[in-house]
Amino acid sequence: MTNESLSWNKTEYPFLLKPVGKDYLWGGNRLNDDFSKNLPVSPLAETWECSTHEAGICKVGSGEFSGKSLKEVLAAYPEMLGRHANEKGDLPILVKLIDAKEDLSLQVHPDDEYAAVFENGSLGKTEMWYVLYAAPGSEIIYGFKENTSKEEVKKALEEGKIENLIQRVPIQKDQVFFVPPGTVHGVGKGALLAEVQESSDITYRIYDYDRVGKDGKKRPLHIDKALEVMDYNKADSPRQPIRVLKYTMGSASEILNRCKYFQTERLLMNTERCREYMSFSQLRETFQILLCTDGCGVLHAGDMTLDIFRGDCIFVPAGEKTMKLHGMAQFLKVRC
Repeated sequence: MTNESLSWNKTEYPFLLKPVGKDYLWGGNRLNDDFSKNLPVSPLAETWECSTHEAGICKVGSGEFSGKSLKEVLAAYPEMLGRHANEKGDLPILVKLIDAKEDLSLQVHPDDEYAAVFENGSLGKTEMWYVLYAAPGSEIIYGFKENTSKEEVKKALEEGKIENLIQRVPIQKDQVFFVPPGTVHGVGKGALLAEVQESSDITYRIYDYDRVGKDGKKRPLHIDKALEVMDYNKADSPRQPIRVLKYTMGSASEILNRCKYFQTERLLMNTERCREYMSFSQLRETFQILLCTDGCGVLHAGDMTLDIFRGDCIFVPAGEKTMKLHGMAQFLKVRC
């Protein structure tokens, strides 16, 4: 055993996560086919890549804690969470992959204050989307085209004309969209997204294209609550944030989004043709999440090496150690 490995303890090593699959009716099969999820779920609409939410708790997929639930490990070793430590092992955020073979429902999420009162103390849902792939013609729904009102939206829903009020935005690969609570939104067919959000599963559907599920029934709508929380003002057409790539030997990084709940960066790694490694430091104050969106590589931490492939999600505990990455890959790095 090397001196370097002796300086690491078991709560500092990063580890892979095993995702939870969701078979919502609008999903496709790309997460299994292109991201090698190998989940017995069809359609595979979403994978919850890093989650301790009760609706989908991830398991650890490597290292000493392999096979245990992430929530169980974080409850036993709260120091892994840094300043977010809690006795329940709860994460404040949730990271997903989304494959929209068909249109998602038109929906809205509450903020923290509303959810705390009307959803049994749940968090609200602020979220961010990063576009991994967009088929020609793919779009999102983002707010209303013009100022409207509760009465006008309610009437449009009753008459089946809500699509006349909403703003549609074409999307392209590598774009970023921030979706605050209260924003009526939806993801159009042909989009493949990574999503970072508060740890919440509160969604108020207002329109679902009259589709029926496997049971032959329409999915429930939540119009009364949605009308209470939605923003009726005209939505600005979402602009892409100013992004500045910072280069180092064999790597580059840029901030995609920063809000009070999370920060998301994109990391680009290309060390295949050189001996340089991309250094990646743990943060004493908080955990971090690495989601590999393309390529493959190797992570070195003490005496441990971890092979990483497209679609893999790695939990990085809070700490003060420095890890090294080698290979050719792209990552989303999330912290809060």
